Amino acid sequence: MATSTVTAEIDVDAPIRAVYDQWTQFEEFPRFMSAVERIDQLGDERQHWVVKVGGVEREFDARITDQVPDDHISWASQGEAVHSGRVSFRPVGDRTQVALEMTWTPESFTEKTGAALGIDEHAVKKDLERFKDFIEERGRETGGWRGEIHGGTTTP
Repeated sequence: MATSTVTAEIDVDAPIRAVYDQWTQFEEFPRFMSAVERIDQLGDERQHWVVKVGGVEREFDARITDQVPDDHISWASQGEAVHSGRVSFRPVGDRTQVALEMTWTPESFTEKTGAALGIDEHAVKKDLERFKDFIEERGRETGGWRGEIHGGTTTP
């Protein structure tokens, strides 16, 4: 199966620590990511995702493969679903640049068509805009996790 890779970036008017800390709050993702129905945190490096793309609901487990506070988080799905990515954070003055890259395998006709037409990339850009609005309007993060993960080993 062919994979689809989407990239997007946005500048958030908030300090890097607040932006990064908010991104570590995976269970909050449904508040700003349109395809995410639910995320259950199963441990420091594992989550169970429920997403709905093109009317098709999918579930998968993901594991954080590399995480460094205020720098990046990388992840990969486990099992049959193919989903991986990396989000990076870079200070730009008092703002934070968030750069997101995700790779996934569209399965249904609707998903494949959406990927071919760039609809998935547009959706990711809109999700980043909602993330920006979410943290800027709140004025602070809802929580944060400052541990590091390297190759499946967690350092609190």
